[in-house]
Amino acid sequence: MQESKIKNYLLLHLIVFIWGFTAILGALITIDAVPLVWFRMGLAVIIIVIYFVLKKKSFRLDQKGIIKFLFTGGIIALHWVFFFKAIKMSNVSVAMVAMSTGAFFTALIEPIFFKRRMKFIEIILGLIVIFGLYIIFDNFEVAQYKAGIIYALIASFLGSLFAVLNGLYVKQYEADVISLYQLLFGVLFITGYLFYSGSFSLEFFKLSQLDWLYLFILSSICTAYAFIISVKVMKYISPYTVMLTINLEPIYAIILALFIFGDKEKMNSEFYYGAFIVLFVVLLNGIFKNRAILKKKFSKKKC
Repeated sequence: MQESKIKNYLLLHLIVFIWGFTAILGALITIDAVPLVWFRMGLAVIIIVIYFVLKKKSFRLDQKGIIKFLFTGGIIALHWVFFFKAIKMSNVSVAMVAMSTGAFFTALIEPIFFKRRMKFIEIILGLIVIFGLYIIFDNFEVAQYKAGIIYALIASFLGSLFAVLNGLYVKQYEADVISLYQLLFGVLFITGYLFYSGSFSLEFFKLSQLDWLYLFILSSICTAYAFIISVKVMKYISPYTVMLTINLEPIYAIILALFIFGDKEKMNSEFYYGAFIVLFVVLLNGIFKNRAILKKKFSKKKC
């Protein structure tokens, strides 16, 4: 039993490391953000369909599910477009720190959908994050990345909205079904945009061998594989551990970026002071949130 827990904990860290590597691949792939997301989602859909066929899983989905996943598929597509645009217009370190604000966008959005009051501690932690971001952005070195920061914050908000809505849907549908149809509708959403803008051409599909390789890794390992394994891992590991480990994603991404891109990713001391504040508060938020969940479960058991 202990051996199984350790194995799944190591798998969880591997998944978070893989998600952190997504930002690196976004910087390495030379095509623009919109086609990048189209290829990523399209290839991931093909891989998950093959998984469904091999596992003999049903593709059935009710009408309400189609409407829900059509909407959230568009949200996740836009989230990734803004995410990769942020990386291309700044760098991995700046984009990932701005993206780590997602926990606090969730704190603002979640009470609306789950019909609860906003907690005082969430407001305080949110204000500390804003202070950390102020330290980061109030210097010349980061000011040149203003557009990338704005794109990253938009991506963070959309990612939070997507996560909150999925928190409702996962109670009604299987996680792999949700993922398949959201990716499918997301790629259809982008296909519509590309047709409307006249972007499809022979040149659109003429990518370098390296781009094809990076796209395959991004769609198979970082999207399809990471999703399927993350669902399995969450059956054996507590939400507390999962939440804290996922919060390490920007740290993994920043360390990887420093090793791979070197001087391009090195920032001044103010950036790292601000980044430490933001990432520390994100981890602190995970601790407070999960302590409350565990306390609630414990009190129910006592009753």
